[in-house]
Amino acid sequence: MLVLKALSLGPMHGYGIGQRIQQLAQDMLQVEEGTLYPALYRIENRGWIDGEWGISTNNRRARFYKLTRAGRKQLSVEESQWEYLSLAIKKVMQVT
Repeated sequence: MLVLKALSLGPMHGYGIGQRIQQLAQDMLQVEEGTLYPALYRIENRGWIDGEWGISTNNRRARFYKLTRAGRKQLSVEESQWEYLSLAIKKVMQVT
C-alpha cells in the first residue's frame, strides 16, 4: 500500500520510492532495499505498476516505476481496508 501511495504522487525509481515513503512518514518509517525491490517485482507482476529503464538525476541507469490504472484501483481498495482495520483496532483499544 505504501509503495502504491508513493507512486500515486508521480513516477520514480526504487530508491526514490523508499525516500518518498520515509519523507511522507516524517522519518517514522524506513524502507529497506532488501524489502522494497522484491515488493516492486511482485507489484509489477500483478500489473499495479509499470517499470521502465531510464537515467536518474545522477546519470545512473535506474528502473522508473509508475502506477497503472489497476494500481490506482488497488490503492483505493487497500486504503478502504486500512481505514476499516484502523477503526476496528481503535474501538478495541478504547475499551476500558
